[in-house]
Amino acid sequence: FEILDAMVDKNADAMVWLGDNFYYREPDWNTRTGMIYRNTHSRSLPGLQPFLANVHQYATWDDHDYGPDNSDWAWREKATALEVFDLFWGNPELGPPELGGIATRFEWGDVEFFLLDNRWFRSSEHRLSGHKQVFGEKQLQWLVDALTYSRASFKVIVSGGQLLNPVADWDSYATYPVERARFLQLLQENNVWGVVLLTGDVHYTVLSKLDRRGTYPLWEITTSPITAGVASVDPENYDNHLAEPGTLFVKRNFATLDFSGPENDRALNVTVWDVAGEELWSKEIRARELRP
Repeated sequence: FEILDAMVDKNADAMVWLGDNFYYREPDWNTRTGMIYRNTHSRSLPGLQPFLANVHQYATWDDHDYGPDNSDWAWREKATALEVFDLFWGNPELGPPELGGIATRFEWGDVEFFLLDNRWFRSSEHRLSGHKQVFGEKQLQWLVDALTYSRASFKVIVSGGQLLNPVADWDSYATYPVERARFLQLLQENNVWGVVLLTGDVHYTVLSKLDRRGTYPLWEITTSPITAGVASVDPENYDNHLAEPGTLFVKRNFATLDFSGPENDRALNVTVWDVAGEELWSKEIRARELRP
């Protein structure tokens, strides 16, 4: 794939995979052997070798590298999926043992990444009664404690699915409105500064901005796909009203996050690139703009 060569050429220090990093097929997801085969096969593609060899790799998962499409907390083989994920990805840990799942965090300089697990605790999207959750209260509390403890200039919350998009379709957090409101409330009540959201899943790229009363706006960088098919999204009728004009891109692409500047004026520059490594758009976000 041409895009993999373009990614290598950017000389990134680290890569954060945003879930659906490969797709389990039906023969794969029912057995440990099948899961190991799919991981091994996907990582053995010749075009991927230079990128895996030269860049630090971190990852979360989404449904397709956890189990079947839209799989949730009731997935029978979730423990096997967890074991296999741990075998193939070099995350620092699988999160606190009392939490379960793959939520974790890691630091890169003065930036900290918080990788959430949007599958291990997830309620069925078809549930009609009772409490519906994506992350679960225990994971949200872990996140808030980790965020408030962190002194990082930028705190990047990573999830396999979109968090801000208000349109209740795909696997959007908007289809779980009570917990989405709880997530946003916890960030604001605890005066968590420096937060940027990084998400994938939807097979297109867009930058969203949520203005919040009494505090700084939240930015969400949604970027996908790298090599998968693209979404059937009509830019003329895209109804996410939080989307920044000119940032919707419905073709294969990748994004880079460049952190720079003096200690008292750190900046994040987000750049989206096409398959040939040509710039599509960029946005600068300064740390001082992410304060209550």
